[in-house]
Amino acid sequence: MKFPIRFPSSPAPSRLRFSAIPLKYLSSSSLTTPLPNLVESSSTSEPLTTTQIQTFPKPISQNAEFSHKNAVDALLSYQNDPQTALDYANWAGKQRGFQVGESFFVLLHILVRFPNYHNAARSLINDYVCRDSAPSCVVAVDCLIDCAERYGFWLKPRLFYYFLNGYVRAQRYKDAEDCFYALVSRRILPCQIILNNFLKSLIRANMIDNARGLFKDVVTKDISYDCDTVYMMMCASLRDGRVEEAEKYFLEAKNSGIKIEPHVYSSAVRAACMKLESDVAVGLLSEMKDRGWVPPEGTFTLAICTCVKQRNMAEALRLKEEMINSGHSLNLVVATSLIKGYYQQGDLNSSLALFDKIVEDGLAPNKVTYAVTVEGCCVHGNMEKAKELYHRMKSAGIQPTVYTVNSIIRGFLRIQLLDEAMGIFDVAVKDGVANVFTYNDMLSWFCGNGRLDDAYEMWNKMIDWGVEPTVVSYNNMILGNCRKGNMDVALNLLSEMAVKNLKPNVVTYSILVDGHFRKGETERAIGLFSLMINSGIVPTNVTFHTVINGLCKAGQTAVAKESMDKYVSMGFKPGCMTYNCLINGFIKEGVIDSALAVYDEMCRAGLVPNVVTYTTLIDGFCRGQTLDLALNMWNEMRTKKVTMDVTAYNSLIDAFCKRNDMKCAYQLFDELIEAGLSPTTAVYNTMIGGFRDLYDMDSALNLYKRMRSEGTRCDLKTYTTLIDGLLKVGNIELATVFYQKMLAKNIMPDVITYSVLIHGLCNKGQLENARKVLDEMLSKNITPNALIYNTLIGRNFKEGNFQEAFRLHDEMLDSGIATDDTTFDILLNDKLKKNPSHREFFYGQAM
Repeated sequence: MKFPIRFPSSPAPSRLRFSAIPLKYLSSSSLTTPLPNLVESSSTSEPLTTTQIQTFPKPISQNAEFSHKNAVDALLSYQNDPQTALDYANWAGKQRGFQVGESFFVLLHILVRFPNYHNAARSLINDYVCRDSAPSCVVAVDCLIDCAERYGFWLKPRLFYYFLNGYVRAQRYKDAEDCFYALVSRRILPCQIILNNFLKSLIRANMIDNARGLFKDVVTKDISYDCDTVYMMMCASLRDGRVEEAEKYFLEAKNSGIKIEPHVYSSAVRAACMKLESDVAVGLLSEMKDRGWVPPEGTFTLAICTCVKQRNMAEALRLKEEMINSGHSLNLVVATSLIKGYYQQGDLNSSLALFDKIVEDGLAPNKVTYAVTVEGCCVHGNMEKAKELYHRMKSAGIQPTVYTVNSIIRGFLRIQLLDEAMGIFDVAVKDGVANVFTYNDMLSWFCGNGRLDDAYEMWNKMIDWGVEPTVVSYNNMILGNCRKGNMDVALNLLSEMAVKNLKPNVVTYSILVDGHFRKGETERAIGLFSLMINSGIVPTNVTFHTVINGLCKAGQTAVAKESMDKYVSMGFKPGCMTYNCLINGFIKEGVIDSALAVYDEMCRAGLVPNVVTYTTLIDGFCRGQTLDLALNMWNEMRTKKVTMDVTAYNSLIDAFCKRNDMKCAYQLFDELIEAGLSPTTAVYNTMIGGFRDLYDMDSALNLYKRMRSEGTRCDLKTYTTLIDGLLKVGNIELATVFYQKMLAKNIMPDVITYSVLIHGLCNKGQLENARKVLDEMLSKNITPNALIYNTLIGRNFKEGNFQEAFRLHDEMLDSGIATDDTTFDILLNDKLKKNPSHREFFYGQAM
């Protein structure tokens, strides 16, 4: 119950001037209640009875008006009787002319001397600080001190703590801070409980910067704090993402000798895990163990998951065993993390075994566990198990997330199982799970595999289901059209993006630039690249490389080199791949010196040439008949311990074969095998060709048998080379056998194979069979080349079949095949010289 307070007309002294503060009466029974939490409110009291008021001294009760001095004197007379002092204060508050001033603080000093009246003092202070008209906290602190000095009261820190917590309880945090610093400046240092309550309130009010500054002053001024203080500040810092600050609090407390409790260590472990410093986290767990503590399950979980993230499975598994041995059970978070860790290090079997074990132990996998396990199966290509888990998940009543669905779809597409992927996709669409990423996965696969019609069908389905295409969706469709050479359609899609307020990104332009280069439209590619830059889109290294690579393939390697120098000033950092493109371009253009200059520049730039660099140079040198340079480069590879690949070996083997040095070629062939490499079809073809050129068909056939025994695929070139060699040594029968083998393997002859057959048959005088081969070519719509006709015409002239020779010449012209110098030489030489009539006939035909 509140009692009115009357104030005199004359102002009180400035240092004792207070706003009106009604006093709440508290009965004796309410004052004996236990001391509650300092920031909680007091219980409500009952009003003073008339009988109690009448017990006051008569002179005082009969006074019509009195000053604050009367009240102070009366209260001082009751300083050993707190209940009477409290009753008097309530009575005085109703008297005319009474003004609350010094008497309020005298009353507080009296009440705080008696433990049973602490609650009363606290309640009065809580009422005081809730009033907007109350003086500042600094004034209140000074008044308490002045009263103590003037009237001989002992300074009780409890009173000041009540004031501090009163401001906190009223959520007047700025006043609470002022109160705190006023107390500290007067060497009234708050106890740990008060300090922690204050800091906790600031943190809960999201005033973390204030709490941080206050704690800094606590440390600086050597104010006592404990591990709970440290824990609160660490948690606040971690919540703000200031991990280093949390670590700093922990280390400072540890070094200052404060007794650190397990929960503080757990926060330090959390901080280390947030920084992905699993070694630090493990060290802290070890310290906890050395102190005889058992880390909480959550702390173990954090450390184990961090070890997995850092691919330290050995430590993660050790901690898992330690956690179980400490009395904790294997929880689902740890199990899921370990499942992921196993498959990330390539051990899918252990992932699946752990999944089965937790199910067997009664731990039900949740959506995340299924998603992680399915993802592991998809990454490792075990799509049968992934599909099984997917259906098992649904049977358990767990709806697969779009993440799981997309993982399975990508997994099936990765191994070209489109029907399976479409099955999952259709269900996802029906269930409403599929999102734009799901559609983009399908679009990416269709466009990447040249199935543009299917991509458009998927695009239309996406629109029909109300899924809005993204920039990635358009990029996929643009890529598909660029790969097909449909640059006009691709550019229309670019325009459509602008209409839909989708901003093309650097990937969009990179795809289009590459598309123009692929189609041979170099100028349009460069123009689009310039448009991209003018649009404010910053090219990536991939974009710069695309332009340089395109110029090199267009035979403009010198321009590409100049462009690269310009792009470097724009922030481009060329890597080995870009330098390799330039080297390869110069090699193909026959400019060996420029290729070597780029190689030297690459080395000066601090880049280490890779096997592609050396292989390109070796292949170029070998093609240019500069075997010495090729061997020097090969030796440099060995010196720099760059492992040679099969392509590099094949280039050198081919160079020795062209020199008819099969001994060195075979030595390299053996070295290739000793290096742990497997000879490819190309390598075998090179060796077989080398022996063919020396007419050593026995060695060539032995290599063919070796190919077959090793399971190396024989291709068209293999059979063509063997047939050519067998025909050259006159073994027509075996050549025919190989031709039939080739056809039986569904390897169709090309114009080169037919040229070999016709040339070989003609050389052996089998014109009729040669003519049959020509007819076979024509029946398969394979156009014979000039070499084939020249061979047939020349052989017919040699056999005296002039009419057939000229008929073949006419057929050659009718087919649109241009005659060359060899054709004229055949027609004009020897035979025509001996038969002028035929020469005249020929000129007539030629005209």
